[in-house]
Amino acid sequence: MARQGRSVLAVIPARGGSKGIPRKNLCKVAGKSLIERAADVVRALPWLDAAVLSTDDAEIADEGRRCGLTVPFLRPTELASDTATGVDAWRHAWEESEAAFGRRFDCSVLLQPTSPLRCPDDVTMTIDAMLTGEHRAAATVSRVPGHYVPEKLLLERDGRLNFLHPEGARHSNRQGVRPYYSRNGLCYAATRLAVVDCRQIVETDCAAVISSGYVANIDDPIDLEIAEFLATRNR
Repeated sequence: MARQGRSVLAVIPARGGSKGIPRKNLCKVAGKSLIERAADVVRALPWLDAAVLSTDDAEIADEGRRCGLTVPFLRPTELASDTATGVDAWRHAWEESEAAFGRRFDCSVLLQPTSPLRCPDDVTMTIDAMLTGEHRAAATVSRVPGHYVPEKLLLERDGRLNFLHPEGARHSNRQGVRPYYSRNGLCYAATRLAVVDCRQIVETDCAAVISSGYVANIDDPIDLEIAEFLATRNR
């Protein structure tokens, strides 16, 4: 196994707590839980050296095992709170996995279950962008819709609207605004230096992997309905 001569660990982060959708990671899209959908992608990537589920929740751990994922540890409560950082949870999973498997992993991919419609190619393109370009990390991103870029956003003060951007009044047409991107959660890839040693993902040297089309990201109940529609249509 391995990718371009580098050993790769896949981490699926799935904490039990969720305010927008209770027990979110156990919700189903087109008959499969978000955990199972992430596991399906892992099984389609023969170059992965290992894949683990990182969770603090016993029920989610059982669902991961049912789907064929390894759950060699439970995430500490302090790394599963609303204020815990994603990079610290990833770092914990990386170090615990190395202890469990008795080996060191050069790289890792983070596959959040809340992006349930990812495909194996999304992951392959992300890890290859990082390794081929000799970057510390890589992340999939989507272009921000033209109506939501900083130059078009408004603030409200005392009932009056003002532009957020100092030159906002000059940009009535979205075509004249530079492109902006947001992370869409399909895949993060990183070297051990970035996550374990430096606790960084996008801060220093992160390659952009630009996704085309709409990416379903599950935060609110309406997102599940949209993902269900897209999954049914794509199927």
